[in-house]
Amino acid sequence: MTDLFPPDAVLEHLFTGTTWGEGPVWLPRSRRLRWSDIPANRILEYDEATGATSVFRAEAEYPNGRTLDRQGRVVQCSHGRRAVEREGDDGPHTLVDRWTEGRFNSPNDLVVARDGAIWFTDPPYGIHESGREGHPGEPEYGGCYVFRFDERSGEVTPVVTDMVHPNGLAFAPDESILYVADTGYLQVTGAPGGIRAYNVVDGARCDNGRDLVTVRPGATDGLRVDVEGRIWSSSADSVQVFTPAGDRLATIPVPEKIANLCFGGDDGRTLYITASTSLYRIRTTTTDAAF
Repeated sequence: MTDLFPPDAVLEHLFTGTTWGEGPVWLPRSRRLRWSDIPANRILEYDEATGATSVFRAEAEYPNGRTLDRQGRVVQCSHGRRAVEREGDDGPHTLVDRWTEGRFNSPNDLVVARDGAIWFTDPPYGIHESGREGHPGEPEYGGCYVFRFDERSGEVTPVVTDMVHPNGLAFAPDESILYVADTGYLQVTGAPGGIRAYNVVDGARCDNGRDLVTVRPGATDGLRVDVEGRIWSSSADSVQVFTPAGDRLATIPVPEKIANLCFGGDDGRTLYITASTSLYRIRTTTTDAAF
């Protein structure tokens, strides 16, 4: 271990029973970890106080990534609805499901900027892996982009258009850089696979896209950035931690393929990890840049 973890830190196994666990978010008000079991079409919650896991919603329309907005409300990506939605007391409400050139493919993961805008990735997994991660469908705009949605104006803008299958994403602590994982190589021969970095200009667009790091085995799916700017990435066999320059600092072996991760707990220093069939956690000495 490194100074990223307390001396007594160990990987804890909390739950088994998912087919492909994804989209974790910590809910500070209820002290619960919410995440998706995409192929089972359900949303689960782990109660930190009791250690129990329960089904929050069944028949959930294949939700994937989720986060909290500036008011602490859950916003999430729906493969089934091909939309970004917000959880309300009476269920999810669609915020946006299309732009000027057609419907989205299947929004995958998202982050909320300080100005409240929602940035999200739109690969085709929900319409291609029908019956497992969504419903059969056709792409309507001829690409897979990263979008910025301004809820106040309703404007939807493509901000990254040079990736094959954009997936996980996160901002640097000052929101000057957007990191985006491309998992295109897993399905498209000759496609890239790794984390790219983009300069964020005026809080509303990206330029100077460049390759930062290639994570193997497997690929980066979900990722987070901590308050020091370090990048915490999923992979096929471990959580891998990198500097903003792409140098690897630490590896946390996990006995299953990892989909995603997030920081949580009362102090924000617990790293929750959603792997293929299970939920894990480990204590750290840092927290999410957005916590």
